[in-house]
Amino acid sequence: MISRTPRRGPGRPQADAERRAGALDAALACYVRRGIRATSLRDIANEAGCTPALLHYYFGDTAGLQDAVIAERLMPVFAEVRDTLLGMPDAGLKTVLTAFVDHICALIERHPWMPALWIREVVSEGGALRDLMLTRLAPEISAVLVQRIAAEQAAGRLNAALDPRLLMVSLVGLTLFPAAGLPIWQQLFADAPLSVEHIRTHARALIERGLELA
Repeated sequence: MISRTPRRGPGRPQADAERRAGALDAALACYVRRGIRATSLRDIANEAGCTPALLHYYFGDTAGLQDAVIAERLMPVFAEVRDTLLGMPDAGLKTVLTAFVDHICALIERHPWMPALWIREVVSEGGALRDLMLTRLAPEISAVLVQRIAAEQAAGRLNAALDPRLLMVSLVGLTLFPAAGLPIWQQLFADAPLSVEHIRTHARALIERGLELA
């Protein structure tokens, strides 16, 4: 008599996918709150409402889980910024820079964890994502922006006193940094609370005025 392997119920793969996605979201929440290196599998299991054994089943170990978070949660976010910039080869510089600001602010609104993770794991010394930023995320974006800025200066259409490298850094300073401190600014200016939309409007205004010829 031939034995047959029992079929999985129709809901099993979807349930597995949902549990795995929930574990990734829980890991990301723990990374933002505790820091990547300070977060254990047990911390993530408690956040996700599952057992460490289930995390081992899905990801193998702590490093495997971190790699999955990077590949499935972080890289797609930065890919959106890269694709936006690379998809505007014929646009004017102000259009490109305002698009960068708009996209970063939209991402912050969709992913509130982004500024805090940036400060903790990229900007802070010893951050677990700094090497990733330097080798995989930032080079292409920074190269595109710096080249476009330098070209505008060479053509005489942009203030020559601006440093193309620092102008790119300024864009980050106008978006991610104020967003990371938003809880502070909201308390400091409690009578007129600030929002990501205020950050966007302010950054766009500075771009409009700051790029004029000297």
